Amino acid sequence: MKNSKIIRGFFILLNLALITGVISSCKTIKSSTDSKDLSYLYNPVKNLISPSYSVINQSDESSILSVKFFASDLQFSEANPKGIPAAELLIVVKLFNISQGKLLADTVSFNLSIAKVEGRPEYMYNIPLKVEKGVEYTAEVRILDRLRLAVVQAFIPFNTLSYNNKYNFIAKGHFQKNVLFYPVVRTNEYVNLVYSRMPVDSLYISFYKPFREVPDPPSMILPEKTLDYDPEKVVAIAYSDTMPMMFPKEGIYFCSTGRDIKEGYTFLNLGSSFPTMTAPEEMIEPLAYIATKEELASLRSAVRQKVALDDFWVKCGGNIEKARELIRIYYTRVLYSNYYFTSYKEGWRSERGMIYIMYGPPDKVYKNTEGESWGYKKAVIKSKWGDRYTLSDQYLFFNFRRKDNTFSDNDYYLSRSETLVTNWDQAVISWRKGIVFRLDNPKDI
Repeated sequence: MKNSKIIRGFFILLNLALITGVISSCKTIKSSTDSKDLSYLYNPVKNLISPSYSVINQSDESSILSVKFFASDLQFSEANPKGIPAAELLIVVKLFNISQGKLLADTVSFNLSIAKVEGRPEYMYNIPLKVEKGVEYTAEVRILDRLRLAVVQAFIPFNTLSYNNKYNFIAKGHFQKNVLFYPVVRTNEYVNLVYSRMPVDSLYISFYKPFREVPDPPSMILPEKTLDYDPEKVVAIAYSDTMPMMFPKEGIYFCSTGRDIKEGYTFLNLGSSFPTMTAPEEMIEPLAYIATKEELASLRSAVRQKVALDDFWVKCGGNIEKARELIRIYYTRVLYSNYYFTSYKEGWRSERGMIYIMYGPPDKVYKNTEGESWGYKKAVIKSKWGDRYTLSDQYLFFNFRRKDNTFSDNDYYLSRSETLVTNWDQAVISWRKGIVFRLDNPKDI
């Protein structure tokens, strides 16, 4: 208990400021020369710009792609004809018709000169896209920061298959009328939901209790755990695009234009501290990936959960300083998982979140319309041929498939049949011994 008393005051607020920190365990061995590698998307150390995106169908012929930049991501320079601080960006959008086998349907490019406005935290731009009714699309977005010569890429799926689906709604803050790019709302946050198509009299809100399941280890060939229960309540309200809405209880709020319509817009209340974790009872849950069921039960039932949580990490690290480092890395990965992979559940509960927390940011990421593949670098293989030595890189790949989901576009499942070797047990042992796991450093275990 001596260690517990010393470390008892250690647990502090893990907040978004951690995103700007450089995590030693997340460094890559060398910069990639693979032009198709998108691993920077899930590694804040590599990614200079993290825009947000949303799509709304305005008509049968036009959709609007909205792009939001955070001022803190942009570099402003006065080296321009006007002599004012400005960020210089090039946005290129290629719109692909997925219904016809990825046929190029439209191309749009914008040169942006964003003049800096003191105190303004974000900048939003709308890009019109030519569409047709009844088609599935993917918008491939490439953004070049001309000042830093940095490129980011994104793939935004949407469709024009129905007048009732999520792409016909847009959420806004009630007071500032700002577009909400993220469906997560706070308990006391007021929002408006705007329906862009035909006139409607009522809005139906279905409340689902929060999804609390955690995925099974990737080495287990088991069905994906998913939301398979009915709403606890369905409420009909008179529709108005200016009516303030507030969602006070944690859970999933599905909004549709008809009681029997299974398409619509989803709001999530994931708790007051999301995407961070501040309370011991919250911080216990992600330990499901490295703790035994008995340990989790003991932590959950502990009278003094904070002390029990301290003891768990000190036992893994062997000392207080090591425990601090493990906590910092583990829960920062939980934070990133929430930021990148949240769908109808917290990102850390997703299968991508599970892999991200245990293995870290992937060294390789390849994306297509069906899903994405993550590669983790193994130890370099050295081979000899005569007097010459060659070094070759090999990777362990996890393949994720995109899943059509009523509540979210960000739902992916792990294709377990394609991942026969996972090194999962090795990863768990590593964390339990106080070593942040890496495939290319197995000798430390």
